[in-house]
Amino acid sequence: MTRTSSSDAPVVAGAPAPAAARPSRLRSAGRLLAGRVVSAVVVLWGAATVAFFAQQLLPGDRATVILNIRTGRAQRRTPEELEPIIAQFGLDRSVLQQYLDFLRGLVVGDFGTSYQQFRPVTAILGEQLAATVTLSLVAIAISWVLMVVWVTLTAGRGPRVGAVGSGVDVVAAGLPHYWLGIILLLVFALGLRWFPVMGGTGPAGIVLPALTLAIPLAGFMAQATRTEFERALEQPFVVSARMRGMGDTAVRLRHVLRHAVLPAVTLSGWALGATLSGAVVVESIFSRPGIGSVLVTAVNSQDLPVVVGVVTLVAVVYVVANLAVDIAYTLIDPRVRLS
Repeated sequence: MTRTSSSDAPVVAGAPAPAAARPSRLRSAGRLLAGRVVSAVVVLWGAATVAFFAQQLLPGDRATVILNIRTGRAQRRTPEELEPIIAQFGLDRSVLQQYLDFLRGLVVGDFGTSYQQFRPVTAILGEQLAATVTLSLVAIAISWVLMVVWVTLTAGRGPRVGAVGSGVDVVAAGLPHYWLGIILLLVFALGLRWFPVMGGTGPAGIVLPALTLAIPLAGFMAQATRTEFERALEQPFVVSARMRGMGDTAVRLRHVLRHAVLPAVTLSGWALGATLSGAVVVESIFSRPGIGSVLVTAVNSQDLPVVVGVVTLVAVVYVVANLAVDIAYTLIDPRVRLS
């Protein structure tokens, strides 16, 4: 079937778009990408602004708090004692000037100086970031494996099996990290002695902390994937694949899973930020190094620059991960690409 354009040139229906349309698509893609980048910048600016003014609203004199943290003694201070602290942290400037200096520092990766450790916050976080990122990535990978295996085995197998599968999804998604971590620690570390009890830094030491983060995450992703998986099983392409002699497992893994996995891909962007925040609990339970342990110590000691640095860092990771998910979304399902 053909149609005639304004220039009387025959155009085949369903044929690729003419070359003249490609610049328009590229411009649309550029505008969409620019919009997402602007949105990401706004989110980061909002998170940084809230963190800054939160520390401004805390009761008490900041110079006194800083000096008391450094000396380890809570007492009233004289103006002469506070003068070096005020000069070092620019506390004699207006709030607006401090805010602008804070934003300029964030742009160049300067989160300020730790009240307690007398070192740049960037250096403190840099020493611990690799351990937390490794834990988060391993947890996400394990959650994907658990989710794919469980949904493939139970989705579309009949009402009873489906009910069991859905029930396990709900229970797993609702497990608190602190409770699950303690149970895994008691059973597999203290009871069976398969893994180190605390502080393990090798491959064996990361298994239980990663499972603590991965099991609830797998439950969330399975809930989002199961409905799409069962819907995809009813599509004509599944019937066609089975008529060609393809086995049930192959159909599920090669065809159905690709169509059903998009909700889980979307959740993976959120999951990276969630696992970073969940690491606060998990790293404390298993005595692991990481930014979670740094955050707990900073909160207990009122080391506000470190707290603000961790909050901002998690926001950056969350925003970047979601931008990556948007790109992955279009690669997995061509239907969501720009037309």
